[in-house]
Amino acid sequence: MRRLLMTALVALAAIGTGQAAEVTDDTGRQVRIPDDPQRVVALHEPVLAVPLIELGVPVVGIYGRGDDGSSLTAVDFLHEMLGRSKDADPIPGIGPVGSINLEKLRALRPDLIIGTDYDAGKAKALSQAAPVYLQNSSAATAHGFSVQEELARVLHREDRFRELRTAYQARLDGLRGRFPDRLPKAPGERTYLIVMLTDQANVVAGMSGAVQALEDLGYHRAEIAGEGSTRQSRSMLILPIGAESLAGLNPDLLLVMTSFAAPARDEAAARAALDRLSPGWDRFMAPAREGRMVFLDSARVTSPSVASAMHTLDAVEGWLAGGPR
Repeated sequence: MRRLLMTALVALAAIGTGQAAEVTDDTGRQVRIPDDPQRVVALHEPVLAVPLIELGVPVVGIYGRGDDGSSLTAVDFLHEMLGRSKDADPIPGIGPVGSINLEKLRALRPDLIIGTDYDAGKAKALSQAAPVYLQNSSAATAHGFSVQEELARVLHREDRFRELRTAYQARLDGLRGRFPDRLPKAPGERTYLIVMLTDQANVVAGMSGAVQALEDLGYHRAEIAGEGSTRQSRSMLILPIGAESLAGLNPDLLLVMTSFAAPARDEAAARAALDRLSPGWDRFMAPAREGRMVFLDSARVTSPSVASAMHTLDAVEGWLAGGPR
C-alpha cells in the first residue's frame, strides 16, 4: 500500500511540474529541459523570440526589452515580424542591453532559458535561474529558417511548424502558378543577392527567412569576389564590398535593404542610401536598369522564421505583379 501511495504521489508531482528530458544542445552541453516549458526566456529577439512565439511557445521574457516590455533597440521585431499589437500584454526584459540582471531574470520564474551559441559564456551563471539551452545561430551552422525548425523539434512543436510550412508552401505554389514565366523553372536556374546598406554596402547570406524564401522559389546565391573580410553577425554572414563592387553586382535578382537600425527602411530610404554610396547607381547597375531589383524591409525579413519568409514573398510578389521584365 505504501509503495502504491508513493507511486501515486510521484505521478501527481509529475503532472504538476511537467516531465523533463535530458538533451544535448548545439554546443554539446547536456541540459535537462521540460517537455512542455511554460515560462521561456529568450536571449535574442529576432533570432529566438520571434521563431519561438510563432511556434506558440510561451515566452515570458526577452533580452533587449525594458521592464515595461518596450523594445530597447531601434525596432520592435515582435510587431514588425509577427504583427503583434503594441497594446498586447508586455513581455518584459531582463536588464539593459549588454548587462543581464539575474534578479530580474529570476523574478520571471523561467522554466527554460534559450540562448544562442554566442551566449555560451553566460550559460553557467544563467543556469542559476533555469536550465539553459543554446541553439546554433551563426551563418556557418544555420541556414534559412533552420533555427525555427530545430527549436520546434526540441520543444515538441513539430505540428505547429508543419502548419506554418503548409501555409508557406501554399504561398510559394501560388506565386509559381501566377507567374510561371517570371520565376525559375528549375532549382538554381537563376541567381540572387541580398545587399544590406549601412555606412557601406554588405552582401548578406545565410540564416534568415529572406534566404529561405528566395531559395525555395528556385534562386541560388550568386558568387561574388567581395572586398574586405567576412564577419559574422548573429543572423547572417556579412561581406562588406566597395562602391565599385556594388556597382558591378549583376545577379538575376538583386534585393536591397537598409539596416534595421536606420531611421527609415522603405524603398525611398534604400534608394537614398544607394545614392550616397554609389552615385548614379540607377543608370549603371544592370539590375536597376532592367527592373530586377526588389526592396526589402530588414526589420521584417531577417529572422530565421516562417514569418520572415512570408514577408519576403510579399515583397517579391509586389515586384512580380509590377509587370514583365
